Amino acid sequence: LGFQAPKTVDATLRGWHHGRYRATRSARARELLTELGPVLLKAFCAAPDPDATLLKFDAFLSNLPAGVQLFSMLHSNPHLLELLVKILGLAPRLADHLSRHPSVLESVLTQDFFDPPPPRQALDGELDRRLEDARDIEDVLDISRRWANDRRFQIGVQSLLGHLTPAQAAWGLSTIAEAALGRLFPRIEAEFMKKHGVLSGSAMAVIAMGKLGGREMTPTSDLDLIFVYSVPGNQALSDGPKPLSPGVYFARLSQRMINALSAQTGEGILYEVDMRLRPSGNAGPIASSMDSFRRYHQEQAWTWEHMALTRARVITGPGDLKRAVTGVIRDALTRGRDGQTLVRDVAHMRARMDAEHHTDSLWDVKHLRGGLVDIEFIAQYLMLKNAHDHPEVLSSNTWMALNRLVEAGFLSPSDAGLLKDALTLWQALQGFLRLTVKSNPGGGKETDIPLPLHEILARQGRVRSFGGLKKKITVTAEGVFKVYRGLIEKPAKSPSLQV
Repeated sequence: LGFQAPKTVDATLRGWHHGRYRATRSARARELLTELGPVLLKAFCAAPDPDATLLKFDAFLSNLPAGVQLFSMLHSNPHLLELLVKILGLAPRLADHLSRHPSVLESVLTQDFFDPPPPRQALDGELDRRLEDARDIEDVLDISRRWANDRRFQIGVQSLLGHLTPAQAAWGLSTIAEAALGRLFPRIEAEFMKKHGVLSGSAMAVIAMGKLGGREMTPTSDLDLIFVYSVPGNQALSDGPKPLSPGVYFARLSQRMINALSAQTGEGILYEVDMRLRPSGNAGPIASSMDSFRRYHQEQAWTWEHMALTRARVITGPGDLKRAVTGVIRDALTRGRDGQTLVRDVAHMRARMDAEHHTDSLWDVKHLRGGLVDIEFIAQYLMLKNAHDHPEVLSSNTWMALNRLVEAGFLSPSDAGLLKDALTLWQALQGFLRLTVKSNPGGGKETDIPLPLHEILARQGRVRSFGGLKKKITVTAEGVFKVYRGLIEKPAKSPSLQV
């Protein structure tokens, strides 16, 4: 049949029929599994590594709470088995979600499963309808997680099958995160108010930074967030049973929100949250008042913090506060700067990052010289350099920023073309590796990448072979690094060159 270890195969199949797992303990489950046997073996043998695929299916079965529903579905829809085998063999993160919620496979049969990712408004409405069934805040957390994980599973399957470009997948994942955060926050706030009341006239906004800010999320991205609040000067304490002063009130509310996103429930976590980009980093308050946020970016922020701020996007909060925070961000990014100081600061920060995260691995496309970080630094440097006179170059999305910079004449068409082609390649490889490689995705060695993925990765890179992909990565990185050196590294070393 094509298996290298037939004795292991035989022992595994016998274990299923002896009811070794919960999923195979009922007579009906074993009956269905027996009927599926020939089809299963055919599907395993069609996989690049039949033995490994069988063992992954066995591990999948061992985690299932029950088997009849899944086996019936596969029996009635044999094409789902092909997809299941592909997921088990290539995408362990998707397989983990499937093992906890096998019924999600049924969603593949729905008419709209392969539609493009919906816009934010549609997702808001969908999640709101799901949350109508919540009886308490614990239900809110679980329903939000199940909804987000199901939606991420959908994008993962579409990506695995090549139905989405990397940019479409990143945009879809970012929209899911925005919707989850946006629908969760008012419910967490309402629960918080039961104990601590309200501060009349106050409000809080959430700023997305990093990959969420740029709408460039991958399957494993965390959320880089900043919380900013405004409160009238005459408000000393909130009006609840346990009143709090404004600073303490919004710090605790922010922490509640972080916990709501990152706490482990029966449905897992929603997102890990990183707050290190807030004013003063880990040494600063967890939530910043509007005045302190403005003052910090006017008087204290380092250049690298303004580089990070180029990716900022206010995603929740009342309209007037969102506009005010957006105005502060814009003022910080469009301030006049000394060109030589700027380029030296940027080069120094990149050198520090390289010293800390230096890699020679072709698969760490983030930190590899000529990789994602170098492209992002080029875009951020050119935006900060030129935004004072040309604010139209600003964009939180790297691709759009490169387009705006070339349109404004601050980046040559040839350099922009090279950088955009590289960005497309890096995002494709990073997104796919984070979907398919569970251990150290996108930052490990070539040996971390299973052989069956080699051909698929080559297709992601639009080349014919894995060897051709490695050559393309090398040539692309060299091209990006050459642009980086010309725009940033060499000018930073010149004592008199005008930049």
